Amino acid sequence: MSENAVFRYVNYLWDQEKAKSMEGDEVALLLYRSNILGADLRITNYGGGNTSCKTIEKDPLTGQDTEVMWIKGSGGDIGSLKRSGLAALYMERLQNLTKVYRGLAYEDEMVALFNHCIFDLDSKAPSIDTPLHGFLPFKHIDHLHPDAAIAIAASKDGEKITRELFNGTIGWVNWQRPGFDLGLQLKACLEANPGIRGIMLGSHGLFTWGDTAYDCYINSLEVIEQCAAYIEEQVVKNGSVFGGQKIESLPQEERIARAAALAPVLRGFCSSHTRMLGHFTDDSRVLEFINSNDLERLAPMGTSCPDHFLRTKISPLVLQLAPDADISDLGQLKSAIEPQIVAYRNMYTDYYNNCRYDNSPALRDPNPVVIIYPGVGMFTFAKDKSTARVSSEFYINAINVMRGAEAISAYTSLPHQEAFNIEYWLLEEAKLQRMPRPKSLSGKVALVTGSAGGIGKSIARKFLEEGACVMLSDMDADRLAASVDELKKVFGRDVVSGAVLNVTSRETIEKAYSQAGREFGGVDILVNSAGLSISKPIEEHTEKDWDILYDVLVKGQFLMTQGAVSIMRKQGVGGDIINIVSKNALVSGPNNAGYGSAKAAQLHLTRLNAAELGADKIRVNTVNPDAVIADSKIWEGEWAQGRAKAYGISVEELPAFYAKRTLLNEVILPVDIANACFALTGGLLNKSTGNVINVDGGVAMAFVR
Repeated sequence: MSENAVFRYVNYLWDQEKAKSMEGDEVALLLYRSNILGADLRITNYGGGNTSCKTIEKDPLTGQDTEVMWIKGSGGDIGSLKRSGLAALYMERLQNLTKVYRGLAYEDEMVALFNHCIFDLDSKAPSIDTPLHGFLPFKHIDHLHPDAAIAIAASKDGEKITRELFNGTIGWVNWQRPGFDLGLQLKACLEANPGIRGIMLGSHGLFTWGDTAYDCYINSLEVIEQCAAYIEEQVVKNGSVFGGQKIESLPQEERIARAAALAPVLRGFCSSHTRMLGHFTDDSRVLEFINSNDLERLAPMGTSCPDHFLRTKISPLVLQLAPDADISDLGQLKSAIEPQIVAYRNMYTDYYNNCRYDNSPALRDPNPVVIIYPGVGMFTFAKDKSTARVSSEFYINAINVMRGAEAISAYTSLPHQEAFNIEYWLLEEAKLQRMPRPKSLSGKVALVTGSAGGIGKSIARKFLEEGACVMLSDMDADRLAASVDELKKVFGRDVVSGAVLNVTSRETIEKAYSQAGREFGGVDILVNSAGLSISKPIEEHTEKDWDILYDVLVKGQFLMTQGAVSIMRKQGVGGDIINIVSKNALVSGPNNAGYGSAKAAQLHLTRLNAAELGADKIRVNTVNPDAVIADSKIWEGEWAQGRAKAYGISVEELPAFYAKRTLLNEVILPVDIANACFALTGGLLNKSTGNVINVDGGVAMAFVR
C-alpha cells in the first residue's frame, strides 16, 4: 500500500521524512512505529500490546556479530515508549530456553530465565510477551489489541470469520494465557501456515509483522482496517447494534449535573477498602451500550481481552436507578445504592472463592471499578486518577469489542477461571508488590481557593507533590489558566484541574464542586486560601471596604465550607477543611479594624465548624500566616503601602521589618504555609481538629495560649 493510502478506521501517521532521518537505526524506527501505533486507542489500549525488532549487534563478550531482539519491557506503554523502556535479549539464548522448558505447569519459572538472556544491561525487565516475539523469525513484529480484531477474536465464530475474511492469510491460535507455551504455539502456527501475514489470538489480540518497520506498520494497519470495515458492513446490514435502544439518555446538561451529584456517593462506597478516585464519561459509545436492550445480557458476561479485565474487573455494576430518579434525599439515595454495592462485593468474593488455588494471592478490593448508570453515563474508580481514566478507556474498548462481535456473530467472554488465572496470576501479584508505596495524599482530592498564585498555589503544589489531585480555583481567569498549565506540565494532566471561582458567588462555587465531582469523584480537602486585605485608619475605612472584607473572608469561607461538607457527607469518609487566616486574628494592630476583625471571625468560624462536624470525621483547622509577601497579589497594591505607613517605613523595608520582629527572625514564604497544611492533612495529625498553627516566625502577641 502506498504512503498516501487512506484509512477510514485507523490513523495513518507515518511521516516518511521523519522516518528517513532514522535510517540505519532499527531501534529508533521501532520506537517511532510504537509511538504512532499507540497514539490511536482503536489500535491498542494504554499499556497494552507489544512491539519488537531484531538487529545484529557486536557481542561485547566475544566481539562477534549476534542477533538481538529489542522489545517493549514489562509495564510499558507503546504510545510513550522510549529506549529506556526496551528490553534487549540475545536471540540465541532466548531460543535455547526451549531446551529447559518443562511444560505448561512450569510456565512461571521461565520468566526469571529471561534475565539470563539480557544483552543490554540497561534493559527494562522483559515482559511475559517476550517468547511470543522471540519464536517468530520476522525482523519487525507488532502485537496489538485493536478493538476490531478482538471483536472477531472474541466472537463465537471467530476462527471461521478470520479464515474467510483474510482468505487464509491470517492464522489462528486459540485462547491461552500469555507465556512461553503460547510463543511455541505461534511458532507452530506459522510453520503450519507458511506465508501468512499475521496470527489472530482467540479472545486476545493480533500479531502482524514485516521485514522493515514501515512494512510492519502498514501490515498492521491494513489488517485492522479490514477487520473494522467488515464489522461496519455488518452493522449497516443489521440496522442496529446491541438489540436496539431500550431507554433514552437524559439531556447532556442533566447527565452532567446528575453525575456530579452522584459521584461522591459512589466514590464513598467504592472507598470502603482503599480511598478511590473517580472518572465519569458520557461518551456516545458508552451511551449506545448502556441504553440498549442487550445491556443486561452482555454486561455480566465481562470482558475478553486480559488487558481489559485486569483494569475493569470481571464485570461492571449496572446501577438499578432510574435516570430521572429523585436523588435529593441523601439517606434514601444511599439506602437504594448500598444493597447493590454489597451484592457486587459478594459476587466478586464468590468469584474469588470459586476460582482460587491454595497459593493464590489474597482477595483484593471487592468493590466495582466500573459502574454503569443507564441514561446517564459510566463511572470508573481506581486508586489514582490516571488509572481511573484508563479503566474508563479500557471499558470503552470492551464495549467496542462487544459491539463488533455481536454484529458479526455472538460475543463470548473468557470463562471465569481463565479470567481469574490472569487477574490473580502470581507474576501479576509480584508486579503489584513491586509498585512504589503510595504517597501520603494519594487517593485524595483537594480544592484550594485563591490558588492561581502566592500561598494558594504553593499549597496546591505541595499537595500535588504528596500525591493528591488538586482543583485550583481563582477569580483571575488568565492567572489561573497559566498556573494550571504550569502544574500540569510538572505533575500530569490527570491530577490538575482548575475552575474560575468567586467565593462570594454560590453559582461559581456550585460549578467548581460539580467539576470536582465529575473529574475526581468528590473532594477530601478544602483549603480556604482566597482573600484580600485593606489597611486604613478607622476614619478612612468605608462601608464598602468593610463589606468586601467580610464578604470574601467570612462569607466566602462559610459558603465554601458549606459546599465541601455536603460532598464530604455524601462520601462518608471524613475530610479536612483548612482555613488560611492570619496572625491579625489574634493581634490588635493599627489601621486594621476591618481586616483584623474579619480574620478573627474566620478563626472563630473554624472553631464552630470543628465542633459541629466532628461527628462526620470532618476536621477543621486554622493556619495563621504573617507577612507572606512573595508572589502575593495582596502585597502588590494599597495593603503594602498601608502597612508601611502604619509602621513608618517604606514598602521596600517591609520584608526585613517583619522578619526582625519575629522570635525566629525569619522571612515567611508561601511554602512554609503549604508545609503546615500538609502537616494537618498528611496523616500524622489525623486526630486533631479545631487547632491553630501559627506560621509567623514567632509573634509572642499571637500565641493562642
